[in-house]
Amino acid sequence: MEIVGLEGLSSEELSHELRHGGRFVIFTYCISILVMTFKRPSKVYFLKAGESGFVHGLPYLLISLLLGWWGIPWGPIYTLEAILNSLSGGKNITREMVSAMGMSSLSGSYKQV
Repeated sequence: MEIVGLEGLSSEELSHELRHGGRFVIFTYCISILVMTFKRPSKVYFLKAGESGFVHGLPYLLISLLLGWWGIPWGPIYTLEAILNSLSGGKNITREMVSAMGMSSLSGSYKQV
């Protein structure tokens, strides 16, 4: 699995970032074709402590704004969800990623943002 933002980070640096507010997030986007609507997750992004997710979520926001509305009935609903997700900096999936990466010693010690 490719995680954007982990490039060049050692496991010690990753642990440090997680303890100080780093987090894993995903964004959702919506594409509609008249009667069919698709809501999909993005790649996983690692945001360092203090890093905003807005810039990473912007492409997904734009995709949803342009292509998400057109499906009836779910297009507008999923598009609004995707827009809110992007504007809020993405969905925080740090707990799941820490568990999946076998970093159980960090499970309760990272800062939930």
